[in-house]
Amino acid sequence: MLLQDLKTRGLIYQTSGVENLADHLESGQRTLYCGFDPTAGSLHLGHLLPLLVLRRFQLHSHRPILVIGGATGLIGDPSGRNRERPLNSLEKASEWAQGIQVQASRYLDFSRSKSQAMVVNNLDWTRSVRLIDFLRDTGKHFTLNTMIQKESVRSRLHQDEAGISFTEFSYMLLQSLDYYELAKQYGCSLQIGGSDQWGNITSGIDLVRRKLRLRVHGLTLPLITKADGTKFGKSDGSGTIWLNPKYTSPYQFYQFWVNTADADVSNMLSLFTFLSSEERQTLLTEHQKKPEKRVAQFQLARKMTQLVHGKEGLAAAERITQALFDGRQSLLNSEDFVQLEQDGLPCLELTDTTIPLRSVFAKTGLAKSTSAFKDAMNKQAVSVNGKAVHRFDARIDDFTALHGRWFLLRFGKRKWAMAITSSPEHSTDSRGE
Repeated sequence: MLLQDLKTRGLIYQTSGVENLADHLESGQRTLYCGFDPTAGSLHLGHLLPLLVLRRFQLHSHRPILVIGGATGLIGDPSGRNRERPLNSLEKASEWAQGIQVQASRYLDFSRSKSQAMVVNNLDWTRSVRLIDFLRDTGKHFTLNTMIQKESVRSRLHQDEAGISFTEFSYMLLQSLDYYELAKQYGCSLQIGGSDQWGNITSGIDLVRRKLRLRVHGLTLPLITKADGTKFGKSDGSGTIWLNPKYTSPYQFYQFWVNTADADVSNMLSLFTFLSSEERQTLLTEHQKKPEKRVAQFQLARKMTQLVHGKEGLAAAERITQALFDGRQSLLNSEDFVQLEQDGLPCLELTDTTIPLRSVFAKTGLAKSTSAFKDAMNKQAVSVNGKAVHRFDARIDDFTALHGRWFLLRFGKRKWAMAITSSPEHSTDSRGE
């Protein structure tokens, strides 16, 4: 049963009556939706969980609707925030909405079938609504007494300096209007969202009941945290993990999952992958035998990277991982080096390839001093493109540039940087080896 599987995986936080919802889902195909506001140029890891839950429903023959918040994104959702979002222009919101629609669409099946997914934009049914009609037809069904009791509003009312503007206060009404329109047009009877959306979801349920005399449902997903209590979805070094490769590269995305703590990996496999309970248990049993090999983390990273970035993205991520950690730099192509530069690997543009290598390592920040470079070199912990440096007076042009212009510099076990030259590829010289 779908709900039982979601519960076992830890994907249910609240429902508007789990038994009634279970009966509702089992009695036939249902239409459900989840909304995504365009507040940035990409979706992030926090959006992935509801997208995958929509996919789980679709795999059980229900019909998902992905709602792009072209209208609600112009207002700003106060849920889970201690201050008001900056208002974005219509042009910027529209640009983001188009990008998010393309990005989110890859997780659902839009082929012609009974459970064919849909993408809609709530600006389509709000752009022509007149203020007076909105206040009379929608606003009259809400009381201030009820609205200020919602957590998204109540938490802000107690903040003397920030408070909440009427603009954000009206967000609840707009999202409720979404549920009403989707129920009326498509027979939608379930809304899902993050746990911070419960107040908005229940308001929509009430509006549909009052205006259409229909019983509809809501389900929220838990806020995902790590075993240490910190928020999930951010890396230690570079902040938010985005789903767009322009913001978070496939390699960086892959490494985020590889670095999952042992205490968290079981939960992440349950929440994010489509592995069965038996498959997850087999993987975890293997992992427990030799935890240092991180087989569970690597499988998690493979599944998630291929899901989000496809087979090519996964292949690139694994190539770079092998190059950096297994010393197989020859596997890298020029696009991989561009990806590493995008990831923030220290990078030095070379105008002179005859300068001492120790100076190159100093300028990239790898070696803090000449003595540090010499000590690491004597321990065979300094290399260029996978070849150890043995001479203190070695130069960068003692080594062959990869693809004519790239030098991958390693200092110690885990410190990396790049040097780039536009010169023709250098000939290998044994002096630096």
